[in-house]
Amino acid sequence: MDNDFAKKANFIIEKLKDELRLIRTGVVNPALIENITVETYGGQTKLKILELATITTSPPQSLVISPFDPSTIKDIEKALLQSQSSLGASPVVQNNQIFLKFPPLSTEQREKFAKLINQIIESARQKIRNLRDQERKAIKTAFEKKEITEDQKFKKEKEIDTQTQKINEIIEEIKTKKINEILTI
Repeated sequence: MDNDFAKKANFIIEKLKDELRLIRTGVVNPALIENITVETYGGQTKLKILELATITTSPPQSLVISPFDPSTIKDIEKALLQSQSSLGASPVVQNNQIFLKFPPLSTEQREKFAKLINQIIESARQKIRNLRDQERKAIKTAFEKKEITEDQKFKKEKEIDTQTQKINEIIEEIKTKKINEILTI
C-alpha cells in the first residue's frame, strides 16, 4: 500500500517539475520550445522541435536551434512564429540556424509567473492531499474489515502522514527554487 502511495506521489512530483519547466525564468531554457509541434515535409509529418533539431542556450537570453535537416528550417521558423505570442521572442534565421532572442522579463511578468507557479504548486499539493486521503480511507476500510489490527492501522496512518510531510517539503523546495530563478535578473 505504502509503495503504491510513493509511486503515485513521485508521479505527481515529476508532472509538477515538467509543468514548471515550461515557465520562463530569468535564464532561457530549451524546454520552453522543445515540445512545439512542427508540420514539416510538406505537411505530411508532425514532429516536435526536439525531434528535428538540437537546441542550445546562448547566455543569457537566447536559444539557438540547429535543424538536423536544413530543409526543415522554414517549417520550424513558422511553428515558432505561431507560438510567438506565448514565447515573447521572434525567430531570426541565419546560416542554417534559428536564433531566438528573448527580451528580459519585466517585473510585472516576473510577478505574474510567480503567481502562476503558486497556483501550479497548490494544485500539486491538493493532488497529494487527495492521495493521502484515499490511502487513509483504504487503511480505515482494511481495519473495519479486520484485515489489519488497530496497531497496524495507527502505524500505517503515521507512515502515510510522514511520507506526505516529506513530499510537501520536496514540493516547497521545488517552489522556492523556481521562484528564485524567476526573480533572479
